[in-house]
Amino acid sequence: MKQLVLATHNRDKTREISALLFDLGVGVLTLDEFPQIGPIPEDADTLEGNALLKANAVSRATGLPALGDDTGLEVHFLYGDPGVYSSRYSGEHGSYAENVAKLIAKMKGVPPRRRAARFRCALAFVAPGIGVRMAEGLCRGNILERPRGTGGFGYDPVFLPAGFDRTLAEMDLSMKNTISHRGLAMQGMLPILREYFQTELRT
Repeated sequence: MKQLVLATHNRDKTREISALLFDLGVGVLTLDEFPQIGPIPEDADTLEGNALLKANAVSRATGLPALGDDTGLEVHFLYGDPGVYSSRYSGEHGSYAENVAKLIAKMKGVPPRRRAARFRCALAFVAPGIGVRMAEGLCRGNILERPRGTGGFGYDPVFLPAGFDRTLAEMDLSMKNTISHRGLAMQGMLPILREYFQTELRT
């Protein structure tokens, strides 16, 4: 079976992406299977740059096709913050809950009409012989004053997608994957992955 390495240790990301890759018929690995790789610095100033850093590092280290993901929450009132720092908004080792708490505090007293935000996901696919392929997904919505829901992860409990009355944390995985930033980015990436792995199977 052909294999694809997800350039992450994050089990929540792995769960979402693996569900989207189910029909691809490839074995999905993560960095947990390659402890020798160690931490990969995410020091680019864009989501695209960080996704590419991770995919390149993993493909070089393993010799396998690799998929890198970087995701940011961009809040209009905060001039695009936390953006590329979303996963470490409350500190390098901050938890999901701490990041959400900091965001809620920053947005305290901001009226509903000024709470617009968007999730943005950048994906980078790197494989021997084909170079780099990129895809992006956007999900627009608003930041709530308090969390709702127990599903999802990260900022999902305070993100209400435009046109919906449930936060991402109140949706089941199949629903979330049809509208989320990561789900939409994967919709753009899947044709690239299918073409690559079908070609590999024929060679």
